[in-house]
Amino acid sequence: MRDLIVSLVILSLIPVSFRRPYVGLLTFSWLAYMRVQDLAWGAARDMRWSYYVAIVMIAGFVAERRDRWLLNDWRVWTMVAMVVIVIVSAAASDGLSPVERALQFDRVLEFIKIIGIAVFTTAVVKTREHLRLVVWIIALSFAFYGIKDGMWAIFTLFRGRIIQGPGGMIADNNDYALAIAMTVSMLFCVAQSERRPVLRRAFFAMVPLCMFTVLLTYSRGGLLSLIAGAFVMLWRSPFRWRGFVAAGVAAGVFLIVMPQSMYDRFASIGEYEEDGSAQSRFKSWGVGVRMALDNPILGVGLQGFRPNYALYDPNPSPEVLDGSGAKVAHNSYIQMWAECGTPSLVLYLALFAGSFWTVWRVRARARRIYVDSWILHYCTLFEATLVTFLVGSTFLNRAHFDLIYHWFAVVALFGRLAHTEMDDPSIGQPRSRSRGELRAVKPVGFERSPSLGGTL
Repeated sequence: MRDLIVSLVILSLIPVSFRRPYVGLLTFSWLAYMRVQDLAWGAARDMRWSYYVAIVMIAGFVAERRDRWLLNDWRVWTMVAMVVIVIVSAAASDGLSPVERALQFDRVLEFIKIIGIAVFTTAVVKTREHLRLVVWIIALSFAFYGIKDGMWAIFTLFRGRIIQGPGGMIADNNDYALAIAMTVSMLFCVAQSERRPVLRRAFFAMVPLCMFTVLLTYSRGGLLSLIAGAFVMLWRSPFRWRGFVAAGVAAGVFLIVMPQSMYDRFASIGEYEEDGSAQSRFKSWGVGVRMALDNPILGVGLQGFRPNYALYDPNPSPEVLDGSGAKVAHNSYIQMWAECGTPSLVLYLALFAGSFWTVWRVRARARRIYVDSWILHYCTLFEATLVTFLVGSTFLNRAHFDLIYHWFAVVALFGRLAHTEMDDPSIGQPRSRSRGELRAVKPVGFERSPSLGGTL
């Protein structure tokens, strides 16, 4: 029955994806982030639904009348340039076995797909509602698992099992914790921007369950990511200090009731000098830096970190020498540097810098125009999620995580849409100087929809 339901839902969306490629993008994002096909048990689980939806929506996009192929933004071209560098880097890499070369080829194709979807998003997302639904689909796709696992732990009185991800790019507990930590910021800020009380309460109710799920992964990187994102949201809140006090009280209560095993795990963050896992990460970082310095332009190629690890390890263990104990970078920036070279790392960091710059510019302008607006809330959303990823990816191999490249594209679109709306003086409210007035003003919702159209 579950197979039948999943198949019928996706099959019904495929023809709509041709007629409306934007619906195809939403469907593809739902399949990519929620992985609904993995919830089935039979034939539907092994079907390449994302592949079919991608073909249909791209065909529909090519066939329709359009005003642009993509958003003419430097970040879009930066991501395209990264694809070219990754392809050249992989082609120039050597010393790989046939099996490793096949894995590398698969990862290069995956990276091309990731960037392709990000670029396609800039082509079909043209209004505020489009942007809103993309954010909703991503947030709710991850939130489904955060809510499910959080409720499971509550109903079973938490039996001590470490929560793992559903599969794919978030199969590992650490990767899963990072994705759900980003989701917490999405849900909280989306709730703030919603005018309908039912939706606001629903989104706010999801936040504590997802936060609980991050803790249930026992991921120390996930905890640090969660704290970083929460700090940004509290700092940007108009009731900043009340928020910090409430967060401190909540943290104190949880410290009292959390299981001893969880407390010991998180407390080991301060004992990194004696922690074997932390020392292993530091060693991998050093190996990655030596790898990058020896191959500064093109790196060792995508997926080349493991095969080359022993060559740059000054004291390789027998497990590393025979390949059974090969390590990973445990750091997204060192991973990008070592595997794809210095130019790729510079472009990667430039995407982060450009995204933050867009958010900060939009916020500075919006504050002069609005008392409260979806624009201000989404500025906090994007800033918090970017900070969450920056902190979490310091300890993980997430240099080629689907969501972050999609996020770069969405932030670029947000900047254009926000400035287009702020150019229209009939939208928004004048800024208030008093706290009392700020409390009394209702949020500006999504009732108007300026389009990017062909003006870009």
